[in-house]
Amino acid sequence: MDRRRFLTTLGAGAASLTLSGAMEPALAGEDRSPAGEPEKDPNLLIIHTDQQSCWTIGAYGGTLIPTPHIDRLAREGALFENFMATSAVCTPSRGCFLTGRYPHSHGAYRNNVPLNRDEITLARLLKRRGYATGYAGKWHLDGEPKPGWVDAERSMGFDDCRFMFNRGHWKKIVDQRDGHPEVHKYKVIGDEKSYTTDWLCGKTIDFIKEKRKKPFFYMVSIPDPHTPFTVRVPYDTRFDPDDMPVPATFFQTDLPAWIGKGRKEVVDKEKRRKQEAQLRRKKAQYCGEVQCIDDGVGRILDALEETGQLDSTVIVFSTDHGEYMGEHGLFGKNNLYETAYRIPLLVRWPGRVRRGTRIRNLLGSVDFQPTLLGLLGMPASGREQGRDGAHLILGREGEWVDEAFIHHSSHKRAGIFTPQWELAYVEGSEHILFDRVNDPDQVNNLFDDPAHGDTVRELFERVVSHNREVEAPARAWLEKI
Repeated sequence: MDRRRFLTTLGAGAASLTLSGAMEPALAGEDRSPAGEPEKDPNLLIIHTDQQSCWTIGAYGGTLIPTPHIDRLAREGALFENFMATSAVCTPSRGCFLTGRYPHSHGAYRNNVPLNRDEITLARLLKRRGYATGYAGKWHLDGEPKPGWVDAERSMGFDDCRFMFNRGHWKKIVDQRDGHPEVHKYKVIGDEKSYTTDWLCGKTIDFIKEKRKKPFFYMVSIPDPHTPFTVRVPYDTRFDPDDMPVPATFFQTDLPAWIGKGRKEVVDKEKRRKQEAQLRRKKAQYCGEVQCIDDGVGRILDALEETGQLDSTVIVFSTDHGEYMGEHGLFGKNNLYETAYRIPLLVRWPGRVRRGTRIRNLLGSVDFQPTLLGLLGMPASGREQGRDGAHLILGREGEWVDEAFIHHSSHKRAGIFTPQWELAYVEGSEHILFDRVNDPDQVNNLFDDPAHGDTVRELFERVVSHNREVEAPARAWLEKI
């Protein structure tokens, strides 16, 4: 890295933290006790949802859904303002979170492709450290099986994998006396015990309450608020469809050709009213799913507090990617607009992470594993391709380049996010440059604007250099542009 970029990003990193006075927090394992004895490793709990956009959370400025329990994590810990999914689709994103490696490297580069069996996951590292490890919920890193209940031989370091299933978005799961839990058809909605979100939160609470002498690492992966957009009583009527706002870009017409069949066409007024009504119905159910998740987070926090483990547990909340929910006429994810990439990341650890810390620096989900290990004061595997951003959380000086790269599951799209820009290239189609600061709705593609030629060239060089460095498949066609 040249000196100018280093000094610029270092200054941005230092300015991006909202910190109060007091002494610098120590990492786990540092000597902080008067007797000179090393402190015990903390528990680690990761709450991971599926397809949850930042606008659903109050701490990120959301106003539609009350999320007091998720907001508490932000209020009492750190909030990442620019945390980006490296790949905005389930399988590759999850692989990046757990390995700290890019999708083509960890093997699970698109949905329903398994993770390389020799990957060193976060669970394997913490198990080696002496942690009791466990996982409940959607895994989506073991290929095609559905539900694909995962056994210990394929759980990649998660010893308690009784409630770990490969893929699916059922709304009712019921325990069985013998054998795996029973999943019901998607249209069947469970109650406060069997609805999947509640069921998984219950399993997490059971794990938390188990007596053990060593610290635990548990990850609960909630399949909501992914489709199908349905939720149990009473959340199904908590939000009135008529109150759901329609995105300003819902009927946008000047869209890139690569949008393809996913785009909404401008139609007559009657058809338009029907499309808007459909969007509002889906959005109301999506909001209900999120509120159910938030209540589940509250139950988990209560359990930690009741067992005296709340402040000795690092609690992390995130998701694999966002949901467009009508923006640019799109639903789902894996296009190039920012809403699918910019995702929540919250970290609560009293005594280490200062309350109200807000981190503006750009990180990608490939940085998640090394950053968590750095925060815990634990060595990384040596195979990681992501960066350790623990110093950003702790308010310490250190090198950081504000960039996050896009790795698309097709290998035919590649790009970069910086504090001001999103640049993305699409093989054989239109490329994009959006001003993240002045055009948050991403309606003005500046790629062909001569006034931004220098910006395009500089960012393109960074994209090509990165893909070359990590030997990504996209480098082959990028180098021909």
